[in-house]
Amino acid sequence: MLVVVVALLALLSPLVARRMPALVDRRWRWPWLAFVALALQVVVIELPVGPVAPVGHVLTYVIAGVFLWANRRVAGLWVISLGAALNGGTIALNGGVLPASPAAERAAGFDPDVEFLNSGHVEDPVLWFLGDVFAWPAPLPLANTFSVGDILLVVGVGVLAWLGSRRLGSGVTVPGTEPVAGAQ
Repeated sequence: MLVVVVALLALLSPLVARRMPALVDRRWRWPWLAFVALALQVVVIELPVGPVAPVGHVLTYVIAGVFLWANRRVAGLWVISLGAALNGGTIALNGGVLPASPAAERAAGFDPDVEFLNSGHVEDPVLWFLGDVFAWPAPLPLANTFSVGDILLVVGVGVLAWLGSRRLGSGVTVPGTEPVAGAQ
């Protein structure tokens, strides 16, 4: 769902007279870490990797955390970092799984018998209220459960997109979003 929100923000930016290349052209520190974390999370969630899945899930947040720390001066990235920290910390404290409320799982139409989910039932969860306690219900497309951390991630992407873009026709950039030298 986060990918859909990011795509919508990029597509809607011209409607609010914003230009995204300032954000895309930005010089990110260690950008490959973000791709490694994302690729590893896809593997852990989508492939049957068995007992290493929970460890791999926590590792994705560690890798993403290093990327976020390296780029901490980017305007708006702190909101994304806060959401990732809430999710990653809760996942680490619950054995590699983000606890999900049974009501949210039912509303999203999740099968509780799946081998590994990035979120799911946890016996006696720690910080359960930071788990997936909300649901985008099953009749709607992209049905899923989500957490406070996920909400902060989406808001953070919106803040980053807004602050990292510039008004159409403006040569002004926000500090921390300077484009790569020579980029158009």
